[in-house]
Amino acid sequence: MSDLPSVEMTVSGPCLVARVRGVMDYVSQLELRGRLTQAIDRAERAVVLDLADVSFCDSAGLNVLLGARREAQQAAVVLVLACVPHKLHRVLEMTGADQFLRVFATVADAEAALSS
Repeated sequence: MSDLPSVEMTVSGPCLVARVRGVMDYVSQLELRGRLTQAIDRAERAVVLDLADVSFCDSAGLNVLLGARREAQQAAVVLVLACVPHKLHRVLEMTGADQFLRVFATVADAEAALSS
């Protein structure tokens, strides 16, 4: 069984939706960083990271999310999170990362906010 995350990308209106599955940790950070860079490079205006299927995220995974946000800003792309699992949402709140990463309850909510 591989611990490497998978990222499935689809275009939905002005957004590229990247569905992340698996573990976001020290072991998977390089693979995940590369996949998120690909998503940002492919996006025209916005990337929605659908995190519903993330089974675990440690500080390295959190660092990848924050780095992706910085990279997206430099590329003039908006990056937001959607469907964040409860445990990961708590990590975002406890670290203050939720002040930098916009979080939406659903992908549809994120798309609606980014389409206006």
